[in-house]
Amino acid sequence: MSKYYVNDNAQPTGEHEVHTQNCMYLPENRTYIGEYSNCHDALNKARTIYTNVDGCFYCSPACHTK
Repeated sequence: MSKYYVNDNAQPTGEHEVHTQNCMYLPENRTYIGEYSNCHDALNKARTIYTNVDGCFYCSPACHTK
């Protein structure tokens, strides 16, 4: 299980990225979304906050699509 966060500041392309607690790119402006066993469940939770979300290329590559 990992703790996940969603970036409160959208990327230039419009999406809010989901990161794990140990990500080297974990932003300061973030919202804790909970503990999950995979990034797909974390993205589903993040979608209840922001409609346009994506996984971080570095810490959630299985969920990085953009």
